[in-house]
Amino acid sequence: MNKKTTGIIAYITWIGWIVAFCAGDKEGAKFHLNQALVILIGQIIASAVNFIPKVGGFVGSILSIFLFVCWIMGLIYACQEQEKEVPLIGQIKILK
Repeated sequence: MNKKTTGIIAYITWIGWIVAFCAGDKEGAKFHLNQALVILIGQIIASAVNFIPKVGGFVGSILSIFLFVCWIMGLIYACQEQEKEVPLIGQIKILK
């Protein structure tokens, strides 16, 4: 897969991320692989926060909406082959 395809597939669920990581152009799409991984981990955290009594549902929902917007932005940037960071969480680097 080329850089653009790998970047797009990385944002399509965790299965897409694994496929992009294993079969795609890792060096070319490392930026989008990292961004998608940070968003996926954030979604897991948001789901866990939802289980906190009283305020968890509200905080988890706000966090989920924010991550959804980041996901859409990242997907659009991957389609346009741009390496722009998503707001607030884009500076987090997991993949070196």
